[in-house]
Amino acid sequence: MLPTSTATRSSRRRVLGIDPGLARFGWAVLEDSAPPKMVAADCLLTAAGQPEAHRLGQLFRALSAIIRRFRPQVMAVEELYVTKNISTVVAVGQARGVALAVAAMTRTPVVGFSPTAVKQAVTGYGRADKRQVARMVTLLLKLKRQPRLDDVADAMAVAWCGLPGVVLR
Repeated sequence: MLPTSTATRSSRRRVLGIDPGLARFGWAVLEDSAPPKMVAADCLLTAAGQPEAHRLGQLFRALSAIIRRFRPQVMAVEELYVTKNISTVVAVGQARGVALAVAAMTRTPVVGFSPTAVKQAVTGYGRADKRQVARMVTLLLKLKRQPRLDDVADAMAVAWCGLPGVVLR
């Protein structure tokens, strides 16, 4: 986890960004301040050898705990990107469904952003690659180091889109 603050409650708006995935589920909490600040971020990992229902349950429990701890006012979730690999789309869709279910149960409002819109918002280019996204969230959030995992950088970028005043094209 990459915490920059140990506070779990704040009067400032918090956005929980989600980059859904069954094997790697990135999440990041940003706080709307001047400038916006990264509160915490990490990647939930589930083992490929476990039954799918078990893995989805792990994600559900972990995400529920994250929401209880950080109390975001909104959850920003990356929308599905349809590829030729249907099994990947299904797994990501199931993980995204877990995020939406947790949001519903905790009464956390949800906003969704396409991968292209996220890339456009943080890099200025809708077809930016993973390295460009990671570099830009590092600069935008004034992080001391670049996120190690793409899933975490992507979750930070999705959370960035959920901040008030971010212009999406």
